[in-house]
Amino acid sequence: MSLAEPAVVRRLESRQPTAYLLASLRGVGQVDFQAGLFTGAAILAGLWAAGWETGLFATLGTLIATAAAYAFAVDRSSIALGMQGFAGCLTGIALVSSLGHHPATYVLTAVGAVLCVILMATLATFLTPYGLTPMTAPFCLVSGVMVVGAPSFDRIWHGAPKAVASTTSGDTGITWNDLWHAFFNNISQIFLVESWYVGLIMLAGLALAGLRVVLYAAAGSIAGIVAAWLLGAPTELIANGIYGYNAVLVGIGLGAVFMANTPWTAAYAIFGAMVSTGLTATLTSFFKPFGGHTFTWPFILTTWTLLAAVPLLPRLRRSD
Repeated sequence: MSLAEPAVVRRLESRQPTAYLLASLRGVGQVDFQAGLFTGAAILAGLWAAGWETGLFATLGTLIATAAAYAFAVDRSSIALGMQGFAGCLTGIALVSSLGHHPATYVLTAVGAVLCVILMATLATFLTPYGLTPMTAPFCLVSGVMVVGAPSFDRIWHGAPKAVASTTSGDTGITWNDLWHAFFNNISQIFLVESWYVGLIMLAGLALAGLRVVLYAAAGSIAGIVAAWLLGAPTELIANGIYGYNAVLVGIGLGAVFMANTPWTAAYAIFGAMVSTGLTATLTSFFKPFGGHTFTWPFILTTWTLLAAVPLLPRLRRSD
């Protein structure tokens, strides 16, 4: 999702024996818009720290999606920068989190990763004329369809794992312990993981990508917490990061990737982060009756909407 100098791409492509692995590692970082190898490595380390199943399926999803992109002869610079692997990474995590560790989950992860590459191309065809990118929409579409349809098939559905059980406690009081857990959980929940120390590892990885990136990630997390608290969201859902992870992605995307570095951009990014928090509740209520998942739809819809408005808002401008 982020850009890199052409020279970097040429160096990646010249190292054929390792190009595939490097592209896959960058794909993990591209979930947070970052193509840096160290950032991707830190995030992947955090995923393995969250549990071997999470780490394994994140790795498999990324590797398979990247391999599929090579097989389809997708633009090599796009592959080298990890642009084809990140949706597969999230799809692998979503499937093992929602369906559990079973042989069928491996098959669905492979199929889903390939579909993500195809949908990435499909959405790019429709969105490029408007100056927008698919972002994580392929992951949301593929994983959403598979998870909703899974209970209809005995060889796939084995009952929902405990990991996807959620609480709806109405308590809205918040403590310092809730706040700092929420801050880091907002980072880790981008990858469907509730763990403050995994969020800390990932935030450290984002710091390796640059000061602007980590500041907007932190600002997005804080904005998500504030918005959720002001709206009266249940404390437990704030603390476990459910209401804030989309805000983190919006903060990074608008503040550090797609728009110029100006005070107006900063205000716009924080505004978008808070809007995505409210949209999280709306979409969760929309998906709940038929067993769907919100995933990163609030981030996608908020970012697409705010970026599409930029050409007609003279105070704002896209990055060069």
